[in-house]
Amino acid sequence: MAQEDVFKKLISHCKEYGFVFPSSEIYDGLGAVYDYGQNGVELKNNIKKYWWDSMTLLNENIVGIDSAIFMHPTIWKASGHVDAFNDPLIDNRDSKKRYRADVLIEDHLAKIDEKINREVEKAAKRFGEAFDEAQFRATNPRVGEYQTRRNEVHARFAKALNDGDLDALRQLILDCEIVCPLSGTRNWTDVRQFNLMFATEIGSTADGALKVYLRPETAQGIFVNFLNVQKTGRMKLPFGIAQIGKAFRNEIVARQFIFRMREFEQMEMQFFVRPGEELDWFARWKDIRMKWHRTLGLGDGKYRYHDHDKLAHYANAATDIEFLMPFGFKEVEGIHSRTDFDLSQHEKFSGKKIQYFDPEQNQSYTPYVIETSIGVDRMFLSILAGTYCEETLEGGETRVLLKLPPVLAPVKLAVLPLVRKDGLPEKAAEILHLLRFDFRCQYDEKDSIGKRYRRQDAIGTPYCITVDHDTLTDNAVTIRYRDTMQQERIPIDALHGLIAEKVSMSQLLRQLQ
Repeated sequence: MAQEDVFKKLISHCKEYGFVFPSSEIYDGLGAVYDYGQNGVELKNNIKKYWWDSMTLLNENIVGIDSAIFMHPTIWKASGHVDAFNDPLIDNRDSKKRYRADVLIEDHLAKIDEKINREVEKAAKRFGEAFDEAQFRATNPRVGEYQTRRNEVHARFAKALNDGDLDALRQLILDCEIVCPLSGTRNWTDVRQFNLMFATEIGSTADGALKVYLRPETAQGIFVNFLNVQKTGRMKLPFGIAQIGKAFRNEIVARQFIFRMREFEQMEMQFFVRPGEELDWFARWKDIRMKWHRTLGLGDGKYRYHDHDKLAHYANAATDIEFLMPFGFKEVEGIHSRTDFDLSQHEKFSGKKIQYFDPEQNQSYTPYVIETSIGVDRMFLSILAGTYCEETLEGGETRVLLKLPPVLAPVKLAVLPLVRKDGLPEKAAEILHLLRFDFRCQYDEKDSIGKRYRRQDAIGTPYCITVDHDTLTDNAVTIRYRDTMQQERIPIDALHGLIAEKVSMSQLLRQLQ
């Protein structure tokens, strides 16, 4: 099945099973804004707990805060967002659609990569075990031609980004013969910058109103609270401050479902270190964050690092952790060495001294910062994309399931009476009462047991408990495992211990140590 078709099915699945709904749908929706349904919010909360606990429980020197969405407007002047938080946009005159120029070129590069990979895959099938991929990539003329073309485009792209040369970006789009996906034409306008911040006003009268912004990132709330946290927590370098919160960007080119939205949630941690040690910590946090992702078991090959072609104005090193989405490798987390830019800028614009006194060196200085920033919504999408499966069973029946890590699953177990009579619903209710204080459970008695299993598979429930007539005499139930569909008879008294071990957050966190 084509990956585009898989993505469409995934979007449909999210709505049908209560994960994600288009926002304001009864009013025909609002572009690039989504609501999380009853199962989506549980999965999202579990993702946030995994991140929060991995930061604040596993690291004695990382604490959390929750800063306000509205902040003093000068903060965004100091951070550079007022002057430099822009996207390069280009319009197609025929379709009247607007696109990000850099994304058009990135998609073009991805298509060249796909052509190379197809050549490699065909050769691998042809030569079998004797296939040497590295040699093939180095010697095959067609692959060499594709790679040379890619290198040339990438070099021009990186130079245009770093130089801020909008004319060069447009010329590259023309030279690569990139067409509008809707009109199929190359009738492009000039490239121009567009600021992404939402502006509003605070105040009761027009004359007394203060122009403020919805925060485009959560990081600045951490930086302006650096001294508050450091002094009240008696924190010593190195230490980190973590935060989960909403951010807002006026994305003109919002697309790909919840991958790029106007209202989204971030999980960010700013780690403050001594100047000169930042690149060592940058390398360490790259490894730590990649391990955090891979521990979920979605497949190591679905992740990769992507170093930035253009460094942000505040960074001296930056990389992304990308996940293989249905539409290609895309960023889910960024790791940046932000130097001392943010604290120095806030010291300059506020007129307040923002430095750390190092008792070991007996001097004050501005710490450097390593940032890890992950989009909750993108992480949510990557997990769904990585676990969505369609399986053909014996007899030709197809089942759709989410092979979610049990610790993240919205519902941990479903309790199902075999029939709605003979005291089985009452016994099932007793079992549900025993388990519901520790695990999110569902009770379902409608339709055949097979249809009920399929409903639970579709939302990723790892365990189903079937209560049958034998349960009334042997005080045991049948537990059915989602991924294998195998069934096992176990005593009711053993249920809690078995499930607790499988869905334990602490077991997952221990793998990170």
